[in-house]
Amino acid sequence: MSNPADQGLLVLMCGTAYSGKSTYAQALAARVDAVVVSLDEINERRGLWGGDGIPVEEWIRTHELARTEVRAQLAAGRTVIVDDTSSLRSLRDGWRSLAAGAGFVLVYLDVDHPTIRRRQAGNRRSLARGDVADAVLEQHLADFEPPGADESPVRVSSM
Repeated sequence: MSNPADQGLLVLMCGTAYSGKSTYAQALAARVDAVVVSLDEINERRGLWGGDGIPVEEWIRTHELARTEVRAQLAAGRTVIVDDTSSLRSLRDGWRSLAAGAGFVLVYLDVDHPTIRRRQAGNRRSLARGDVADAVLEQHLADFEPPGADESPVRVSSM
């Protein structure tokens, strides 16, 4: 799944916590031979966990590191899937600009808030992944900017 000009393809995941982005990204990567750049994994390497809340300056640094990884993969003609919430339009626009000359696809996992909260509760029982504190999740849900039609997202309604 590389673009005809061999400039690579950037697939940007978008969705709230517990929407299924990482699961979807990994499945897609296996199907299309893509590299996944996960901001959660970058944070983990840096000793940070988003579920506890991360200061803005640390998120900025994480995004810088991710952008460096993505640029290198795109330059090599690879398909890159960015696994992040992409919660703000300005972040999505930044990734879109970075992909200039390459292909760009925005994949939006549109999952309702009651389902997100049920998944959070289920995760607390199973401990399948790190927890997201209630206050952090509520702020994240309140601040999340769903992509508009003008962003031409590929909408996935349930995972």
